[in-house]
Amino acid sequence: MNRSPLHDLHERLGARFVDFGGWEMPVQYESVLAEHRAVRSGAGWFDVTHLGRFELTGTGAEQALLGLLSNDITGIAPGQTQYTLMLDYDGGIIDDLVVWWWEPGRYWVFPNAANHHRVMGAFALEPGCDVRDLQTETVLIAIQGPEAPSVIEGLFGDAPKRFRTASHRWESGEIGLAGTGYTGERGGEVCTDAQTGHRLAERLVSLSVVPCGLASRDTLRLEAGLPLWGSDIDGSTTPLEAGLDFAVAMDHDFRGRAALESQMQEGPSRRLVGFVLDEKGIPRHGYKVRTPEGQGEVTSGNLSPVLETGIGLAYVSPPPAPGANGIEVEIRERWVRGRIVKPPFHKERA
Repeated sequence: MNRSPLHDLHERLGARFVDFGGWEMPVQYESVLAEHRAVRSGAGWFDVTHLGRFELTGTGAEQALLGLLSNDITGIAPGQTQYTLMLDYDGGIIDDLVVWWWEPGRYWVFPNAANHHRVMGAFALEPGCDVRDLQTETVLIAIQGPEAPSVIEGLFGDAPKRFRTASHRWESGEIGLAGTGYTGERGGEVCTDAQTGHRLAERLVSLSVVPCGLASRDTLRLEAGLPLWGSDIDGSTTPLEAGLDFAVAMDHDFRGRAALESQMQEGPSRRLVGFVLDEKGIPRHGYKVRTPEGQGEVTSGNLSPVLETGIGLAYVSPPPAPGANGIEVEIRERWVRGRIVKPPFHKERA
């Protein structure tokens, strides 16, 4: 099983470990709830070295990004990042990923951990493309929370704004960072060599930035209403069904476009919706849901530490009508009432 170069530090900090796609990664330290609240109120850091990442260069790089991904990379500029999707010919979501654009002809591509080799392999087959696996030679650290930008600025001299990139010489290493994350909070992600990454993690601990495991990362992303590949989206779901059409630019030809055009004309037969429970209960993946007009099942669900009630995402067929908000979830043979709510859920109390 793979281990992060930060594994010894995680052990010293008292982490509990689990298998994440063949990587032994920290799932929590002292308390998932405490880690969650630290990110919502202050700053926390995550070791996300298990995530996929590779460098894409060459004369064919731009055309490959246009042909393989649903979003239009020419809609941004060097120094920016873009959320996008890789689809199959039926419009199913092979992966959702983020592209960091450094300079003309040079990009970093961040797939999900489970899809790293599949996505990287697809680009390697495209003409004029060269790929370099960054997962095996770098550490990836996410610094997240309302105080994260000031932490990042204190470390590196500046904090890139949302969806922007920056590179710096820090200590004796080179770092690349971007104003991205998966928690619904401000902050950024830092990619660097293993030795520099270890020094950075030690510095974060010395600054009292809370180390957070991947369990709190999941509760944070759910409160923010961010889909998880393998649970909320996969090859059986399309961007239109998942509400990810903002990551689809129909102004260029890409794999899966024809299938999406057809679905646009007919309208999706189901839709991913967010919900908040009004009664006691914790929704889980696979639980049945029903609305006055349709039915479906939960894809992600848990107790919201901020709202202190159950929240979740579910596909409902047929899609609820605009303005409809009634929904029920079957929990232990009891139908629990709730409301359809547009995420992010944690902003409900703001």
